[in-house]
Amino acid sequence: MLPRHHDPIVAIATAPGRGAVGIVRVSGRGLEALAQALCGKPLPPRQACYLPFRDADGRPIDHGLAIWFPAPHSYTGEEVLELQAHGGPVVLQLLLARCLAAAAETDPASGRARLPGLRLAQPGEFTERAFLNGKIDLAQAEAIADLIDASTEAAARSATRSLSGEFSREIGILRDALIHLRMLVEATLDFPEEEIDFLQRADAQGQLQRLQAQLTQVLRKTRQGALLREGIRVVIAGQPNAGKSSLLNALAGAELAIVTPIAGTTRDVVQQAIQIDGVPLHVIDTAGLREGPGIDEVERIGIQRAWSQIEAADAVLFLHDLTRLGQPEYAAADAEIAATLAARLPARVPVIDVWNKADVADSADSGPGTGTAGEGLRLSAKTGAGLQALRQRLLALAGWQGADSGLYIARERHVQALRRVETHLQLAAAHLDAQAQALDLLAEELRLAQNALNEITGAFGADDLLGVIFSSFCIGK
Repeated sequence: MLPRHHDPIVAIATAPGRGAVGIVRVSGRGLEALAQALCGKPLPPRQACYLPFRDADGRPIDHGLAIWFPAPHSYTGEEVLELQAHGGPVVLQLLLARCLAAAAETDPASGRARLPGLRLAQPGEFTERAFLNGKIDLAQAEAIADLIDASTEAAARSATRSLSGEFSREIGILRDALIHLRMLVEATLDFPEEEIDFLQRADAQGQLQRLQAQLTQVLRKTRQGALLREGIRVVIAGQPNAGKSSLLNALAGAELAIVTPIAGTTRDVVQQAIQIDGVPLHVIDTAGLREGPGIDEVERIGIQRAWSQIEAADAVLFLHDLTRLGQPEYAAADAEIAATLAARLPARVPVIDVWNKADVADSADSGPGTGTAGEGLRLSAKTGAGLQALRQRLLALAGWQGADSGLYIARERHVQALRRVETHLQLAAAHLDAQAQALDLLAEELRLAQNALNEITGAFGADDLLGVIFSSFCIGK
């Protein structure tokens, strides 16, 4: 541990602003003297005591509940003192200041400071200590933040499963199988004249194949869990007056963007988070894409921002206007946008052609399938016809395979780590096929695969990785 991990810490553990209840949390070693100064009496373990919280002169700051958790039976694994008061910002700041002052005061019984070195906690430091003290692993720690930040019911339930350790248990099963195979392979390196027969008798190849099959299942669920957490960025692009803002409003179910028949109404980026079957989608409306005279400086900046959003998208909805289908100038501008999209977007980013204004199109057979329109989805942002098909197409492109009762929340770093495991196991299989000529390389690939698995739960990890993860937490958590 770093030296700062031994300091006692204190913070307001509830969200900023007014509330019915607010919590000030202290974690460290030897909190009894501080608790005595604040509460006026010793506290029994793990019992809520209603009493006044006193200032330096013995006057009550507030009345509330005090709970003392002896180590190691606490959230952080250290001694923890929680003061539950009324949730006014001033009251909580007074309690926080009193904790810091009382810690520095001399305790009459011992003649020393009550809690030397007490300082304000950094973001995520309480949870970081829970991880460092073995109360939770790294995946569970991340699940706490994901549960707080969950934007959908499915994401919240999946985060709860990760917090309970379901994801970690699956990673543990993979790691145990990998360790068993590593021990088998490395043991044979000491007996080169018998290693091939030994590996064949122990069914090393079968073990590796089963391990790869298990990994495939875990990776599938992890991708789905990451999708629940991260969602996808969907950008609506197209010429002015194609109905981009109307489509955003229809998908969001609210009037978020201004809609007028005037070209260039949308000048800036408008973004809204929605959910489809529990999957968060970040839908972005952009300025109409066009060139030529009549574009003022503000609209030009809006168009530049639109292309910036398009280039950062996970999927692009290229919106076409059915009422202008067949007009040469409109078709030429659409073709130019399509060519630019093909040139500027990575191949992995799908572009969905969406044909809008089906409710006012001249004929029922105009649009997709009439030659130049090509394939796409036909809808009306005004009436809502065709919106459900668009939603399902977006989910399919994102790789969503439907709700799974056993799904757990995951992060992109978990997906990347499992992909590295997959790569190392593929190389290990190739070395195993080569038999005696490459068993040392086989052992190395299995070691690297185990290291990648360990990164997920924090069985080992660099301090900078921990810093990035816990700094994203709120203060007091």
